[in-house]
Amino acid sequence: MNKLTIIALGGNALLKNGQKGTTVEQRENIRQTLQSILPLIKKGNKLIITHGNGPQVGNILLKNDAGEQNYNIPAVTLDVAVADTQGEIGYMIQSELYNILKKNNIKREVVSLNTMVEVDKNDSAFQNPTKRVGKTYYDIDEIENLRKEKNWIFKEEIKNEKKGWRRVVPSPQPLDIANKNTIKLLADSGTIVIAVGGGGIPVSVKEGMLQGEEAVIDKDLASALLAQQISADRFIILTDVPYVYLNYGTPEQMALETLDENEAKKYLKEGKFGEGNMAPKIKAALNFLQAGGNEVLITNQEGIIENKGTKIVNKILLNKN
Repeated sequence: MNKLTIIALGGNALLKNGQKGTTVEQRENIRQTLQSILPLIKKGNKLIITHGNGPQVGNILLKNDAGEQNYNIPAVTLDVAVADTQGEIGYMIQSELYNILKKNNIKREVVSLNTMVEVDKNDSAFQNPTKRVGKTYYDIDEIENLRKEKNWIFKEEIKNEKKGWRRVVPSPQPLDIANKNTIKLLADSGTIVIAVGGGGIPVSVKEGMLQGEEAVIDKDLASALLAQQISADRFIILTDVPYVYLNYGTPEQMALETLDENEAKKYLKEGKFGEGNMAPKIKAALNFLQAGGNEVLITNQEGIIENKGTKIVNKILLNKN
């Protein structure tokens, strides 16, 4: 087996803009994405796949609302919703990958693991929730009731000239990946592992016992932490653009093919990367490199196939080359 590689699938790997999110749509998207990483598998790379779950969790929260209002069905907590999506998405990735391997006469096992990720209950994110989840907009009367009944927190938002309120939840820093040793053991044996879905099920430790938290964890940060903790050789972040760009979406937009840590830090500090999209990925890449990782590749499906994309490399490795 070759390099131990962690590949984090972005949201468009599961659901594309304008789609409803049916199982058929998601399976087709997953199938296309997995075809793009087939060359990595054929080269014998040890492989761990992580993935996002934003729309899927949002749908569960909408079902929560409808079930409570119309049928008096108790809502599930956010940690359980994340666990639910790990099972749902993990199953689809696992089964589609199984079929692709079979068609290509590749004999490798595939397993999906529900993965808990520890966070600190004292993380400042719990005092300042920022991650928008669930229903797109609530009106002012709805939020007043929900604030009283459930202690939910809302932030005002304007999008496409439409004004409303969105529920926000904490997005704390991931501290430890549960079962990381098992994940590594399976990957080292040649099994393709699907883990840390949606950033992991958020749990904290109280008096030595685990408890679920009403939070969501950034999947790129959690994936980078897993990469650090199991000493992965390479970390790939799959997104919807072929490169990282400076000043994306402006006349000064410029694609970057190679960055070292210092350049990435500089551009991040200067706000050259979008805070809502690329900046978290750059932060995750830096976390991995600063912990001793060698290389991060940020690209899209076509970039994987064509061996293109933005490489962010350990500065020591760059100097050697």
